[in-house]
Amino acid sequence: MHSWNLPILDSFARRAGRLPHALLVHGPRGVGKLALAVRIAQRMLCEASDAARRPCGACDACRWFLAGNHPDFRRVEPETLWQEVPDKPSRVIKIEQIRELADFLNVKSHRGGLRTALIHPADDMQLPAASALLKSLEEPPPGAVFLLVTHRPTLLPATIRSRCVALPVPVPSREAALAWLAGEGVKDAERWLAYAGGAPLSALQYAAEAESLARLLESPAPVDGREELERLAEALQKIALDQAFSAFGLPARYQTGGKAGKAQNARAWLAYARQMGRSRLLAQHPVNPRLFSAEMLASRPKT
Repeated sequence: MHSWNLPILDSFARRAGRLPHALLVHGPRGVGKLALAVRIAQRMLCEASDAARRPCGACDACRWFLAGNHPDFRRVEPETLWQEVPDKPSRVIKIEQIRELADFLNVKSHRGGLRTALIHPADDMQLPAASALLKSLEEPPPGAVFLLVTHRPTLLPATIRSRCVALPVPVPSREAALAWLAGEGVKDAERWLAYAGGAPLSALQYAAEAESLARLLESPAPVDGREELERLAEALQKIALDQAFSAFGLPARYQTGGKAGKAQNARAWLAYARQMGRSRLLAQHPVNPRLFSAEMLASRPKT
């Protein structure tokens, strides 16, 4: 788990005697939500006699958890996040996965403690899967705890959000993020942290792709793949926001480069940024990347 989230874990530990049956761990991409949720799950299952030492990392439960085979823990994710996937992996969490989870939760605990389910990203559940999960949240089996991790909590049904205790994970301070990136040996850390909106893990990924990403920001062009399409939509949205900020006389937030925007184009750039936000969502669907990216580029405001 990352150091900047330790205060959140400490706060959770202080109320561990009155655990909710469902936690909604939410925040921006790249702030370590998943690592925090995994650590919380390990703490719940740890069998150390001294609660202050949990997770101890040394008991049988911790060893099984760290090895990925604790009998009372299940992790539910889209097939695209698995190490071994079928020929056409699903990008969503399907109802069959939630049904299998319900079967697991309705079986007696192997260790006589809690049974813990981690669902990530929860906003990737298909609607039938979300409906199936809601039944378990409304009438949770005894000793069952749900950890839902999401980047976009508003995409979850309100009925699911209302049955969870929210655990927000904010962007860490700029100083903490830059110190961590320096420890990772990241070059030009300030630029990529700005492009990531302050999220250190995203900044680390962007820095690893610095050369190709810099070319994309300098000369956006049509693309052929879905992943490239999502990255292009993100870049165009951040370019548009920087153009709008500078046009209003504000500093560029994402450091995308380029000349300052003109005041008369500020509202057009804001409208384009909103359009690219919608395009980022549509890019995850089966569209033609070449045609869709060409359309995105053609609709840019004139500089």
